[in-house]
Amino acid sequence: MEVILVFIFVAVSVSYWWLWRQKIFEKPWTNEGTEADLRDDIGSILPTATTGLILFLAVVTSVFALFISAYFTRMELNDWNPIQEPGLLWINTVLLVLASVSIHVSTRADNVNIVKAALLATGVFTVSFIWGQYAAWQQLIDAGYYLQSNPANSFFYLFTGLHGLHLLGGLWVWLWATLRIFTEVEVDRAKISVQLCRTYWHFLLIVWMVLFALLLST
Repeated sequence: MEVILVFIFVAVSVSYWWLWRQKIFEKPWTNEGTEADLRDDIGSILPTATTGLILFLAVVTSVFALFISAYFTRMELNDWNPIQEPGLLWINTVLLVLASVSIHVSTRADNVNIVKAALLATGVFTVSFIWGQYAAWQQLIDAGYYLQSNPANSFFYLFTGLHGLHLLGGLWVWLWATLRIFTEVEVDRAKISVQLCRTYWHFLLIVWMVLFALLLST
């Protein structure tokens, strides 16, 4: 239960910190000088896409928190047999960290070639992570840890599968933005998408760290 509370606290704290970075808590109407147009200010400070992402991350946080709560409840029953997590998960974790670092670099670099290289690296590391998770599944299946043979197995496949699906969804947006930056079509919109992807990748990295620590400790 403590892990759930810490996870929710961290997620909420990161959300508030990110909102503060976006200056959403500023009060433009208190500035002296010309009269502020609140609608224009709000539209420039927090675009609709960003608002949608924040709401989506809040929903995803709630979903994972509920599954983690169910995990702790289910593991108290007598038929729970912990599995030996594949060592490949450590390599996969490093790949996801590299993907998160790469997409962060793509939003900070001024050189367009560095931006393109960082975006490509993000895709390579992310796809490698997803493939690595699938390979970890195959290792467990070969060792006899089937989906329905034990509740612990089911939760492992659930956690890793659900996390992987969210990454696949992010890759679709990443692909859209990367193609437009390489072809120099709608570059401004693509840059916004890359910034949103950066937040999404960092979020999924935090989620995976929590899930990985949970699986290792139980």
